Amino acid sequence: MTEHPHGPDGHHRRPDGVTDKTVEALGALSKALETTERARGRLYDFHQLTGTADFQLDRAVELLHEAGHPEWAEKIRTEILGRNVIPGHWTFQIVEAYNATYYRPFQQLEASAVQELAQGRDHLLEAELKEDRRTPGHPHHTARPPEPEA
Repeated sequence: MTEHPHGPDGHHRRPDGVTDKTVEALGALSKALETTERARGRLYDFHQLTGTADFQLDRAVELLHEAGHPEWAEKIRTEILGRNVIPGHWTFQIVEAYNATYYRPFQQLEASAVQELAQGRDHLLEAELKEDRRTPGHPHHTARPPEPEA
């Protein structure tokens, strides 16, 4: 395939024989994976925020003792501090299970589909949208980053 200096690089050009529907389908698959990436980020937010809250309970327990409420300090320490968030699980275990059961298989399947159906060229839909929407010759509408200077 000949490189066109003003168009997308070879990795972002549709291989011969790849149909519009295939590009659209791979774009939809990629978008679904990107949504999963966002969900996974929220799961890590949940993990970190729950852990932070658990450590903040240490201060509450300390202050309740100092304020003369040792029974409340002990209730918090024994009932909530270090408690499972769902039966048998701390948040790290939920993250691990999600990654192993859903995220990694989805990520691997998407990569395999792109490899088999588009010769490993991902983001073809976006690359074609960029070509359709850019203004040729405009300095802020270039098809690719500038070549590094030697």
